Amino acid sequence: MGNIAVYPGSFDPITNGHVDLIKRGLKIFDRLIVLVAYNPSKDSRFTVEERVEMIQEVIKNMEGVSVDSYYGLLVDYVRDHGASVLLRGLRALSDFEYEFQMALINRKLNREIETVFLMTGYRWFFTSSKIINEAASFGGNVKGLVPELVYQNLLKKYKQGKE
Repeated sequence: MGNIAVYPGSFDPITNGHVDLIKRGLKIFDRLIVLVAYNPSKDSRFTVEERVEMIQEVIKNMEGVSVDSYYGLLVDYVRDHGASVLLRGLRALSDFEYEFQMALINRKLNREIETVFLMTGYRWFFTSSKIINEAASFGGNVKGLVPELVYQNLLKKYKQGKE
């Protein structure tokens, strides 16, 4: 089966920073599963199904990567899909504290699962789905920060909201 990693997140929406991490993750792992997690505590702009569809389109030419969604304990998904690694991106020190806590609880829940952190590429250091959504909601130009398909979907989503 090879070395499988799961890259979980809300991906609301997927950004070029996420895509950069996927490409870099594929250099380390044989297979990478991009996992859109249901997070009831987050106010999502796109449905889980919309996010999965956008990611599938973005990664369609990338060999070794797939997309899935899941509601439940992340460690259960990882175990059930033959993976043993969680891939996470870090932008800044502020990300580290949260990611460290998550890595520790995941390790407590399943000692067989490791978390690997990759630093975000310098071009994407300041981007996040939250910031992109906020800028787009006020008519800010986020072209180049997200894949073109996502950019077009953001334009539609926020244009509809203003009508």
